[in-house]
Amino acid sequence: MEIFRRHDWQVTTTEAIGIQKGLVGQVSRTGDVNPRLIAGVDVSVNRWTKTGIGAVVVLSYPELEIVETRVVSGPIQFPYVPGLLSFREIPLLLPAFEKLSVVPDLCIVDGQGIAHPRRIGLATHLGLFLDIPTIGCAKSRLCGSHEELDNTAGNYTELHDSEEVIGAVVRTRTRVKPVYVSIGHKINLTSAIRWVLNCCRGYRLSEPTRLAHRAAGGNMKTTSNATLASAM
Repeated sequence: MEIFRRHDWQVTTTEAIGIQKGLVGQVSRTGDVNPRLIAGVDVSVNRWTKTGIGAVVVLSYPELEIVETRVVSGPIQFPYVPGLLSFREIPLLLPAFEKLSVVPDLCIVDGQGIAHPRRIGLATHLGLFLDIPTIGCAKSRLCGSHEELDNTAGNYTELHDSEEVIGAVVRTRTRVKPVYVSIGHKINLTSAIRWVLNCCRGYRLSEPTRLAHRAAGGNMKTTSNATLASAM
């Protein structure tokens, strides 16, 4: 799969913030997709060894059967800084995407999209490198506020930051904690919510991200395992 490299990853935290501010104007918040292949991504980090595992799982739609899985391990070279998660995790994810023999039509990311203080979370940043529609589907809120949400699966309420709608709080399973859905790139919010709900099969997490989480944790057979000699 082709990667559109927009900057280097060997940067300071100050440079990283500057890169985010420079990229945000390139983000598309419109569009929809009729996917046949949906990717889920996740990264696990070992804080003791300072290494990580990036996983990409591609599923067919609507069957949600595994088509391909790629896993890459390597060092984590960027510090943990709230709001700069993409600089820790994307260098592990891009090599996994490069190894795919198929090109997904949509990518659901276990992380924030534009529901981010600078409107460029992990899903958005990754979407700019992949140039495909991406959705942020996070397990926790980074910023913004919302009204109380009904406990029934399928309900959602908008996530606001001041006067701006930056995402939605979505109940994917009745009486279970919601997920935080936001635009990543090249998709609108209504479509992002719909595809997350369409990909949930009885679990809180969408099937693509749930399986990617398992793959990153070493709990699923993978198509390919690779090790990076150094971070990108």
